[in-house]
Amino acid sequence: MTVLITGGSRGIGAAIALRFAAEGVNIVIHYSQSHESANDTARRCMRLGANVMTVTADLRSKEQLVRMREKLEAHGMLPDILINNAGIAHYGMLADVSEQEWDDVMSVNLKGMFLCTQLFMPSMIAQRYGRIINVSSIWGMSGASCEVLYSTTKGGMNAFTKALAKELAPSGVTVNAVAPGAVDTIMLDNLDAEEKAALQEEIPAGRFGQPDEIASLVYFLSLPESSYITGQVISPNGGWHT
Repeated sequence: MTVLITGGSRGIGAAIALRFAAEGVNIVIHYSQSHESANDTARRCMRLGANVMTVTADLRSKEQLVRMREKLEAHGMLPDILINNAGIAHYGMLADVSEQEWDDVMSVNLKGMFLCTQLFMPSMIAQRYGRIINVSSIWGMSGASCEVLYSTTKGGMNAFTKALAKELAPSGVTVNAVAPGAVDTIMLDNLDAEEKAALQEEIPAGRFGQPDEIASLVYFLSLPESSYITGQVISPNGGWHT
């Protein structure tokens, strides 16, 4: 069994890689620019006994992703499980969003997910087994002020998940999304200490989520016994915005 994690070098992506590595799954860590972080995560996975590859590609480029797929196929590492985790955040008023910013965030968060899914789902369909799990956000469900662009991409990811699940269900391939609330990663770095404390007070659980908690849910959705769960957007959020 092989899992491909896009944006797997750090944060939630790295936690997902480590969770699968602990179960002896073959790991493919995709990264864009974080070469050192990807290698560090790969080494940590290998210490757990996993077979690991790192691959780099610009998710906005179909040409680069096709080459990545060819490399994985040559190494016998085509994924049975695809985790579309890579994404970029954007914080700011919609009035201030440039056309370039809009295109960049859309291209990574939505086009990248589309291209990876389209390239890797045929082998899953052929073997009549596969898992596609999209890492979305609570803002794709409820929206966030000053994060209209980011929320839009995550809302699109949720709709993509529900629609594709219906297409692939007859082929034994499930498609689900995990839409975390506030998780303790660099995504919160735009907040100062006072803002973080105020945010924690809003969360009924009284704390931020941890990357390994998100990774555990992703891992569960990848298991054979999760085969009747598809088209779902599940939000681990500590009771926030439910």
